[in-house]
Amino acid sequence: MNTHTLLPDWAYAYGGAQSQGTIRTTPDDFIVNEIQSFELSGVGEHAFILIEKCSENTDYVARLLARFAGVRQRDVSYAGLKDRHARTRQWFSVWLPGKPDPDWEGLDSATIKVIQATRHSRKLKRGSLAGNQFIIRVRDWVGDKAVLEQQLQTIKVQGVPNYFGTQRFGREGANIDKAIALFSGEKVSRNLRSIYLSAARSYLFNHILSKRVTDRSWNQVLTGDVLMFDNSHSFFKADIVDESILKRVAQLDAHPTAVLWGKGESQTGAEVAILEQQIIDQFHDIAQGLCAFGVDQDRRALRSHIQNLHWQFINDSSLELSFTLNPGCYATALLREIVKLDNN
Repeated sequence: MNTHTLLPDWAYAYGGAQSQGTIRTTPDDFIVNEIQSFELSGVGEHAFILIEKCSENTDYVARLLARFAGVRQRDVSYAGLKDRHARTRQWFSVWLPGKPDPDWEGLDSATIKVIQATRHSRKLKRGSLAGNQFIIRVRDWVGDKAVLEQQLQTIKVQGVPNYFGTQRFGREGANIDKAIALFSGEKVSRNLRSIYLSAARSYLFNHILSKRVTDRSWNQVLTGDVLMFDNSHSFFKADIVDESILKRVAQLDAHPTAVLWGKGESQTGAEVAILEQQIIDQFHDIAQGLCAFGVDQDRRALRSHIQNLHWQFINDSSLELSFTLNPGCYATALLREIVKLDNN
């Protein structure tokens, strides 16, 4: 069986990075703030804690909260994973039925700070975000500012290919090898199994997206496409491509999608169904393994809408970017289009 340790260089939408630089020199070079999708009521069985963490991963903070509150780890929830090598603000919920809040400020340390605590009637569910706001500093930047400006202006209007970031695949793509080993019968823990299955379906998705970037159809509607509304998981099939659909796609209100592979019937038709099936057939062992593990088929937008995009040079070699992304979209999908990073 083939292995896929080396990740391909997925196709670029705008000619590839024409500059280079470094990110994450310090945690404050990569700032991420969650944007809540609902108002907290202030009452209920679930304590909601907004935590600023620096150089800590999300799972570690969740375990710390469980120990501090004296609850099971499964009673602590969060909306999504956040970068470790960054300064991030994210919400956690802790189920405390009939119990008072502990003194959350006792969690404060050099790397963790409690910003806010309140109550709500329901726990925080995965994916329940309006988005994430980023402020990223690119240091040691070298390139042509006019070219960069042109790329960023285009991205502001057209978005970028919605690739899963390389962090999804582990160091040097190791999670793909581990997924293949899992499909071959290797036993792993439930948590690792979830990580490897996610990596495998993300790998197939990126291949389909890369093909459509090469064909210049990643931001265009093809016959048989399934379209997803911006900042929503609602989608519909474009059996007939009319002016209203073309307008919504042009305005970034809706995006073409690709399959997140798993068991179930394909919802695409015509040329899109053929294109996707060609990629699935190319990686038959991975596709079959996902189905064997009962992963359900889903869809993901091919395009990431870069909202509120602003940029400035702090000095000649230091570029600052600020923007907002929909949940599940990667900042690195934007960065890879404009700057070749010496570290990531």
